[in-house]
Amino acid sequence: MRGIIEVLQYTFHYRGLTLLVIFCNLLFVIFNLISMALFVPFLQTIFLRDETASVIEEPSYNGGFGNFFEYCSDWYYYQMQEASNADPKGALLFVCISVGISFMLKNLFRYIAVWFQSQLRMMVVRDFRDKLFTKAMRLPIAYFTNERRGDLMSRMQSDVDQMEIAVVACLEMVFREPLAIVISLSLLIYWSPELTLFSLVLLPLTALIVSVIGKSLKRTARQGQDQMGVLVSSIDEALGGIRIVKAFNAMKQVVTNFKRENLKHQRLITKAFRKRDLSSPLNETVGAIVMISIVWYGGTLILDATADSNFGAAQFVAFIIVFSQLLRPIQGIAGAIAQVHKAQASLDRINEVLNEDERIHEVENPAELTDLKQAIQYKNVSFRYREKNVLKNVSFDLPLGKTVALVGESGSGKSTIADLLPRFYDIQEGEILYDGVDIRSAGIRSLRKQIGIVSQESILFNASVRDNIAFGMPGASEEAVERAAKIANAHGFISALEDGYDTNIGERGNKLSGGQRQRLSIARAVLKNPPILLLDEATSALDTESEKVVQEALENLMRNRTSLVIAHRLSTVRNADEILVLSKGEIVERGAHNELIEAKGIYHRLCSLQGIIS
Repeated sequence: MRGIIEVLQYTFHYRGLTLLVIFCNLLFVIFNLISMALFVPFLQTIFLRDETASVIEEPSYNGGFGNFFEYCSDWYYYQMQEASNADPKGALLFVCISVGISFMLKNLFRYIAVWFQSQLRMMVVRDFRDKLFTKAMRLPIAYFTNERRGDLMSRMQSDVDQMEIAVVACLEMVFREPLAIVISLSLLIYWSPELTLFSLVLLPLTALIVSVIGKSLKRTARQGQDQMGVLVSSIDEALGGIRIVKAFNAMKQVVTNFKRENLKHQRLITKAFRKRDLSSPLNETVGAIVMISIVWYGGTLILDATADSNFGAAQFVAFIIVFSQLLRPIQGIAGAIAQVHKAQASLDRINEVLNEDERIHEVENPAELTDLKQAIQYKNVSFRYREKNVLKNVSFDLPLGKTVALVGESGSGKSTIADLLPRFYDIQEGEILYDGVDIRSAGIRSLRKQIGIVSQESILFNASVRDNIAFGMPGASEEAVERAAKIANAHGFISALEDGYDTNIGERGNKLSGGQRQRLSIARAVLKNPPILLLDEATSALDTESEKVVQEALENLMRNRTSLVIAHRLSTVRNADEILVLSKGEIVERGAHNELIEAKGIYHRLCSLQGIIS
C-alpha cells in the first residue's frame, strides 16, 4: 500500500494529465459494459419470444437520479420489444449497430487514455532519474568511496524502468479496475442479488493467492535488482580497465567472473518472472472454477420452479457474459499488485539513495567567502573514515601567496588533508579556518569558488577541448580559453589537433596523451583563476619530458597564488615555502627543503631514495 501511494504522489505532480487518463478510462469502462448489456433486451425480445413472455409496458420517468438508469433500461427494453414485434431483423440490425458504436467508443477512449498515459509514465520516469542524478551530484565523496558506482547506475536504469511499469499498474489498479468492478457488480446485483452474492463468496480465493505470490515476488525482485547493481559494476570496471585486462592476459578471468555474476542475475530474474507469471494462470484457473460454479447455481435458479420470475434465461446469459468481464479487472488488479510488489523493491532501492544523508550540510545564513587575505589554518584536525583514524591532531598554516607541500608514504593522509579544505569530507575534531572563518560555517559554493584543483588523474569529459577548459564556466570567452591554454603550455598541441579547440577528446580524454590531458586540467584551473590551488601529485604519472612541460605550466599557474601541493616526486616541491612530512596521519617533520635535509630524518631518507640530495 505504501508503494502505491508513493507512486501515485509522483503521478499526481501532473494532476491535469492524470485526471484526463482517469476520465478516459472511466468512459472506457462504461462503454465496455454498455456494449455487453445491450444484448440483454435483444435476447429477451427476439430469441425468447413465446406466448408466456411478459409484455413490457411503456415506462414513465418519476424523477430522481436513481430512477433515471432504471427508466433508461426499461425504455430500451420497451423499444426493443416494439421493434422486434414489428421487424425482428430490423431490431437485430439496430442492436448490432448499437453494440458496434459502443465498441468503437470503448476502444477510442481506451486509446486516448493510453496516449496520455504514455506521456505521463515517461514524465514520472524522467522525474525519478532527475532526482536520483541530482542527489548523486550532492552526495559526499565518502558515499562513492563506500558504494559501487555500477550499483548507482543500476538504480538509475533498471530500477527506474520498473517504476515506469508501476505508474501504469497503479493508475489502472486504483482508478480503472475498481470502477469496472463496481459498475459490473451494480448491474449483476440489479439482475440477481442471490446469484451475485454466491459469486462473491468464491472470489476471496483469488485474493489469497495474489497475496502469497506478491510477498514472495517482492523478496526475489529485490535480490535481482541488487545483483543487477553488481553486474553493472563488473561491466564498468572491466571496460574502464580494458588496457590492464588485455596487458595481463586476464580476459578469461574477467569473462569468467562476469559470467558467474550474470548467471546469478539470470537465475534470480527468472525466478521473479516465474513467480509473477504464475499469478495469471492461477487466477484464470480459479476464475474458471468460479464460473463453472456460477453456471451450476444459476442454472438451478432457472430450472427451479420457485426461481425469481424476473431472472430468466436472457438475464442469466447476460449475467455470465458480464461476470466473465468482471473477472478481467479482478485479474488486472491481481497482476497489478504483483507488479507493484516487484516495483516496491525498486522503489526501496531508489529511496535508499534519495534518503541518503548528504552529511556535508550547509548552515543557515552561511558566510560568503572572498579572496584569501591572510591564511588558511588547520587547527588540531582529526579525521576518521568510519572507525579508521586517518588524521591525528594535524595543525599548520597556509599563508597567503605561499606554497605548502605534503609528502610521505602512501596512506599517510596527504590526500585527505587536501580533500578536507573544499569540504569533500567534514572533520570530526578541530577546525579549518579561512581568514579566521570556520569553513563549516561558510557557503559551500563560495568556498569551492576560491579553490582550483589539479589531480593526479586528469578528469576530463567526452566533449570538445573548449568545453573541457571552460567546464563550470559556460560564459567564458574564446580569448579567455586560449589565454588559459597558453599559460598551461597547451595552446600548441591544441592548435595542431584536427579541429583545434572544437576537437572532441573522447571519453575521459582518451584521444590525448597523459601530458596533454594534464595540461588541459591545468588550463581549466587557470581559467577559473582561483586564489587557492590544490595540486594532488599532478606530475607523478608523466614521463620526464611531459613532466618538464607540465611542471612549467604548474609554475605558471602557482605564480602569486596560495598552493597546497601533494607530491611523491620530491624534486617538484623543493622550492616550497614549507614542507610537511606525514606518517600515519601525523606531521612528523616540517620545514624548508634545506632544513629537512640537514635534519637527516624521514625527508632526508626519502630524498636519498630518489637521488635528489643537494
